[in-house]
Amino acid sequence: MTLVKICGIREPEHALVAIDAGADFLGLVFYPPSSRYVTLEQARAVREAVRGVDPEGRVRLVGLFVNESAAHMNAVGDEVGLDLIQLSGDEPASVFAELSRPAIASIRVDSSGKSDEEARFRELTAARPFAIHVDAHVPGMYGGTGTVADWFVATDFALRYPVILAGGLKPENVADGIRRVKPFAVDVSSGVETDGVKDPARIRAFIAAARNASSIAQPAH
Repeated sequence: MTLVKICGIREPEHALVAIDAGADFLGLVFYPPSSRYVTLEQARAVREAVRGVDPEGRVRLVGLFVNESAAHMNAVGDEVGLDLIQLSGDEPASVFAELSRPAIASIRVDSSGKSDEEARFRELTAARPFAIHVDAHVPGMYGGTGTVADWFVATDFALRYPVILAGGLKPENVADGIRRVKPFAVDVSSGVETDGVKDPARIRAFIAAARNASSIAQPAH
C-alpha cells in the first residue's frame, strides 16, 4: 500500500483531519521563506494534537529543512518530537551521519540536463536515507510549487530505492502518479489547499484517491 504524506501542516485541526482520513506522515516546514513555515510553538501544538489521538505514534511527524546545520535540525527534532527529518535543500550526503533520527533525502528533477540527477541519486542512496523524495525542479525553489515532477525519472528511481513522489500531486492526478511510478509514498502540499490554506475536503479526497489506486497498483517497495 502506497503511504501518504500531507505536508505543510500548520494548524492542529488540519493534522487531525489528515489522521482521521488515514495519512501516514505529516510534514512541518521549518524553512522561514515558505508560506507554510511553522514556529516551534506552532509545531508543538500540532504534535500535541497528533499524539492526543495517536499516542502510539503510528503517524510520523516529518520536519522539513533547507540547508540547515545538523545541530540545528537535531535540536528542533528534539524540541518538537519529530520522527523524521526531510532535507529539502542542497545538503551533502555526509550530513545524514550527523543526524539523530532517520532522514529523507530530496532530489528535484526535470530531465533537462541542467543537473546530473543520476549522480545525485547515487550520492544520496549511498548514505542509506529513509527514502528519496522526488520533486519538480523549479529554479530558486525548494518544493511546494505545485509543479509536476518528471514521472519518468521518478519511476526509474522507484525501481531502485523507496521513493516519495511529490510535485504537483492533487486528488485529481495522484492515482495516475501511483499507477505509473509505483512509489513507496506520495507527498502533497499545495494540491490539498484552497487559496493557500489546507482544505479538509481536498485532504480527504487526496488520501481516498491514493488508497484506491494503491490497492490496484502495488508499489515496488
